[in-house]
Amino acid sequence: MSEDDNLKVRKVPVVPAWEFYKNSLRILENPLIFHRKKFEKLGDTFRLKIGPGSSVIFSRNAAFAQYALQKNQKNFSKTTIQTRDMAKYLGQGLLTSEGEHWKKQRKLIQPAFHKKKLVLLLESIKSAISTELNKIETGKSIDIFPIFNDLAFQTVVKSLFSSAVGQKEINRLQYITEAAQRMLVKELRQPYLGWWFTFSGKIKEHIDLTNEARDILRMLIDERRTSGERQDDLLDMLLEARYDDGSSMENEQLIDEILILFTAGHETTSNALTFTAQLLSRHPEAQEKILEEVKKAERDTNTIIEFIQACSYTKMVLEEAMRLYPPAYFIDRVNNEDDVFDGMMIPKGSSLLFSMYEIHRHKDFWNEPEEFRPDRFEDPKKYSSCYYPFGAGPRMCIGNNFAMYEMILAVAQLVSRYRIKHKEDPIEITPLITLKPKNAVLEFYPQ
Repeated sequence: MSEDDNLKVRKVPVVPAWEFYKNSLRILENPLIFHRKKFEKLGDTFRLKIGPGSSVIFSRNAAFAQYALQKNQKNFSKTTIQTRDMAKYLGQGLLTSEGEHWKKQRKLIQPAFHKKKLVLLLESIKSAISTELNKIETGKSIDIFPIFNDLAFQTVVKSLFSSAVGQKEINRLQYITEAAQRMLVKELRQPYLGWWFTFSGKIKEHIDLTNEARDILRMLIDERRTSGERQDDLLDMLLEARYDDGSSMENEQLIDEILILFTAGHETTSNALTFTAQLLSRHPEAQEKILEEVKKAERDTNTIIEFIQACSYTKMVLEEAMRLYPPAYFIDRVNNEDDVFDGMMIPKGSSLLFSMYEIHRHKDFWNEPEEFRPDRFEDPKKYSSCYYPFGAGPRMCIGNNFAMYEMILAVAQLVSRYRIKHKEDPIEITPLITLKPKNAVLEFYPQ
């Protein structure tokens, strides 16, 4: 650090540990309220002490997030939340790995998620969406989240395995994936109960469950390898991918990556679709605009990808929904060496949590930030420095195009089939590993 940097260094406001413990139960239920109060009182960055010699830096400074995720990303790694805590259930896949292993895997897998490759999956995605939306019961109040949750998981599974996996295996894989996520949330929110989770056998129980999932996936992979049949699905693309030395992924690494795809690929999408449906129920004019757009796109296009590209307003609605309710509502990092940003000294090994929820609602970046205004995304480049629904930098979500294609098709089908009853009451949230909806009860009527 230069002498000029020393002159600029300023202290980060600190929230003492006693205040953390005093509010621990409320933080366990919904930490976003506590975060908002501290941001409003202390500014866009503060340090929360959580125990002797232990603290976390929280920030809603978009430039700071951009610095850590993009401009100086080489000095910032993921925290142990993902590289250790999540990895014990999911293995060392793209989401949980670091360093050379991550670079090697990203380079290998990236081509499978290229837009040209994803076109091959669109028919399967569209079919899976249609099957799940058929389950919506009209004329009565229903919680839409379970339907979107099943839709997103079915879409990922069918994109990976085509029709080569039975419903029994799909249901079991979904149960295990969600059970492991619930257990991880308990561990992260209640670290003081770590001894109990270990002593009671809860952690072992869930690791055993993930081993069961690995057995199912191992069987599916072995069946595909021995069949010699091409399905042109994601599994084929991953089996055919080659490292620089010409070798392919070994089974256990492939299973790690598939578990990551299940976790990252279904929960965030189901959350985003649920929040989108809730917002549409409160904005019937947006439903009408989507319906008109979909009808025109159906008349004017010949392929699924052309249809998706023609649904520009539908895309803006999804982008605005993810601004207000970003599924990945925080991004964690730790700095490898001492660093300084905007006069703030960040000692080596500092845990940082960037609040995407707060950045996406910051009045310095957004006009009427609490309002649902899809038209603001007519020029998405305008918000490139303060909008991170899929992260940013080299570790930006590899499945962002897959997710957008899936969600555009899902919302287009939803609105073309059903009218969502107008609602006024507030949207409820449950912040877990991702930002989940709560009590997403809506009424649907045939168009």
